[in-house]
Amino acid sequence: MEGCVFCEIVAGRAPAFIVEEGEFALALLDIQPLSRGHCLVIPRRHVEWWDEMTAEETAEVFELARRTAGRIRRAFKPDCVTMYARGRRIPHTHIFLVPTHKNDPLDRLFNALEGFQEEADALAHLREHEHLAGALHRLEQA
Repeated sequence: MEGCVFCEIVAGRAPAFIVEEGEFALALLDIQPLSRGHCLVIPRRHVEWWDEMTAEETAEVFELARRTAGRIRRAFKPDCVTMYARGRRIPHTHIFLVPTHKNDPLDRLFNALEGFQEEADALAHLREHEHLAGALHRLEQA
């Protein structure tokens, strides 16, 4: 897609620090890293949302993410490699692989999010059986 930085990288028209590549996906260092060793895994095809990838793309993207996370763990020895999918700011699916170390700013951020999720009174009702059953029903019908 014209103007998409990830499509430009895939086409070889933009530079990138490529860690590994496959038929449907590639892993690269993020040029605006949140931590040392922060990588992205992207499908070669322009796909805005990760749940719109084909089965083949999905399999390779997540297998490549698994292997790349292993590389990050061996190279940088983080406590955790956090993974999450985006496609919003840059509308081309990208899987973030962010290494974190105990008490670094990102670890504190993720711990705060987990604490909010687990303890927030505003979310407490979502743990109730009827809300979980209702959410399951809606997902089954979707």
